[in-house]
Amino acid sequence: MKIQNVTDASFGKYGKVLTGYDLGALLREMKHTPVPEDTVYVPSVEELEALDIAGEFQNRGYGGLPIQIGYCNGHNKKLNAVEYHRCSEINVAVTDLVLLIGCQQDITEDFTYDTSKIEAFLVPAGTAIEVYATTLHYAPCHVAEGGFQCVVVLPRGTNTDITFPVAKTGEDALMTAKNKWLIGHEEAAIEGAFNGLKGENITID
Repeated sequence: MKIQNVTDASFGKYGKVLTGYDLGALLREMKHTPVPEDTVYVPSVEELEALDIAGEFQNRGYGGLPIQIGYCNGHNKKLNAVEYHRCSEINVAVTDLVLLIGCQQDITEDFTYDTSKIEAFLVPAGTAIEVYATTLHYAPCHVAEGGFQCVVVLPRGTNTDITFPVAKTGEDALMTAKNKWLIGHEEAAIEGAFNGLKGENITID
């Protein structure tokens, strides 16, 4: 698969590169977070949220809405699933990483998605991006043997446990956490996921 760069014009329908943020303290603090052999996601980390940049993300990135700052770290080379939120997500690449992304508009009426529509983009280390609400995404892929580290900023409560009744029909069947709609690939065998990804489980070499 061709790997493009988030600085390419082709990334414009999925998101944009963010500038004007001082990422130094955030990148340094992230060096203390673990990089497992699989993938780990932590929605909210107190040490990251205590940094000055948290206020910038909240006010400039989300117009003053309460936010959470967490991370997704590890080793991964496969698509496995796609998810979307009702809001943009801010990512900061601590290491070089590749995002496999697509468009929510390409989900069919029966909530399936053709993985041949997925595109790959390199996010260079030290780059902050906004990933639009309509962009399908999931765990990043690592580039170096040491794995990947990625900061994840979202409105507070996103990706936390559901505390209300959810129907198992229509789009509601895709909801696996608060503000998280997920379509899995059968090969990934994600517990509780709707397996609507059709085609190859994309792998980055």
